[in-house]
Amino acid sequence: MDFLNGQESLTAIQWILRAIIAFFFLLFATKIMGQRSFSQLRLLDFAMAISLGNIIAHPLSDEGLGMKGSMISMSVLVILYTAGVLLSLKWASFRHFIDPLPIPLIKNGQIVSANLRKARISVDFLLSELRKEKIEDVQKIALALWEPDGSISSFLYPQQQPPTRADLNMVPEPFSLPFNLIKEGKIDYDELNKTKFTEDWLKNKLTSTYNVDIRDVILATIDKNDNLQVFLYKS
Repeated sequence: MDFLNGQESLTAIQWILRAIIAFFFLLFATKIMGQRSFSQLRLLDFAMAISLGNIIAHPLSDEGLGMKGSMISMSVLVILYTAGVLLSLKWASFRHFIDPLPIPLIKNGQIVSANLRKARISVDFLLSELRKEKIEDVQKIALALWEPDGSISSFLYPQQQPPTRADLNMVPEPFSLPFNLIKEGKIDYDELNKTKFTEDWLKNKLTSTYNVDIRDVILATIDKNDNLQVFLYKS
């Protein structure tokens, strides 16, 4: 375990061992912090990401630095991060500090220019984000908010929203995901066992209907009405 301590030089194997330990330590730390730490980078998450990256990078590039101090520092930061997240759930003032309230960018079809400056974004950026949501006219928007994670949520006026099945008095069918029976040329037996079908049925179906082998299928799904969809590899 000498490779964990600072040395004048490290062998190739010792560099590899340092990288492996750092990799799994980061995975373990991220697992403790939870999915939020990498799904949406907010103020606390961003500070953690920068700190962890800097701390672990130095002993991975400088043989004169030991890993023990870096791992202790990272452990302390993980504890502080977890405490900060728990504290934000209990203390509203702290929560509003690390996750500030949304900033209204558009109200009643009008751009709030003062809040654009507060959010530090331009009109071009705002329009670009609206185009991603297929909104071409600001006047159609009743409210648009700048969220703490840096995204924009927008709400159209009711008359601008597309009709739903409820509006048309249509009885909706219950939602269900199709089963992915084959993925990348291999049968997913966990998914297959959720259906009433067997492996033999699936193979025979592919042969008789599509004249293909399982290895030729990149994805095969079956829905609640037993409709089989097969997608083949394309050269």
